[in-house]
Amino acid sequence: MKPTSFQTWQSVQGEVLRRIHSREWAPGAAIPNEADLAQEFGCARSTVNRALQSLADSGLLERRRKAGTRVSAQPVTKATLEIAVIRHEVEAKGEKYGYRLIERSICRPPIATSGAMQLDPSKKLLFVSALHLANDAPYAFEERWINPAAVPAALDEAFESISANEWLLEHVPYTSGEIAFSAVAAPQETASILGCAQDCAVLAVDRLTRDAQVSVTKVRVLFRPNHQLRTNL
Repeated sequence: MKPTSFQTWQSVQGEVLRRIHSREWAPGAAIPNEADLAQEFGCARSTVNRALQSLADSGLLERRRKAGTRVSAQPVTKATLEIAVIRHEVEAKGEKYGYRLIERSICRPPIATSGAMQLDPSKKLLFVSALHLANDAPYAFEERWINPAAVPAALDEAFESISANEWLLEHVPYTSGEIAFSAVAAPQETASILGCAQDCAVLAVDRLTRDAQVSVTKVRVLFRPNHQLRTNL
């Protein structure tokens, strides 16, 4: 391949991947430094840096300051998980989506919630609970706290025709967050909403999102029994 073929970081990444997969660069082996690769590929060092960093982020390379870059001996496969608009998720299954607002209020959250969001416990937040439907049957029950200081426009939204899930993803950016998955026994009220037996095991997804250092929202979504969560490796 001619050097002129390596003018983008994606093309450099492709060649590095080829060498890794062909075992030209074996697992655990050190690879040439950025300056040497840039000279070999006929491109800028910054182009090589971006390509190698992308592969390091995916777990295929290990980069250490002053120690150079090595092919990972045991690459870590990372799953990619996107925050889904539940309406899109339901429709992608070929089912009819429905939505029902259960509660919208402004009140003080539990101490555990304000603590997780790193907010003053005396401050009131916007609380929204709603049921998402698939073919008129319960699909997911959502309980969400929204920080008005981060999202003042949410105070003007009734959330009667659009879910907080969809509205926030359309209107509010986020830069980081935390997510946890667990199986929980559905308490009586939740079981009634989801149409399942009390203490039935359901999937709980707890998520906190931030914009810079400011917490935007904290939500728990409980899915109907036998729900499967799929992602890509």
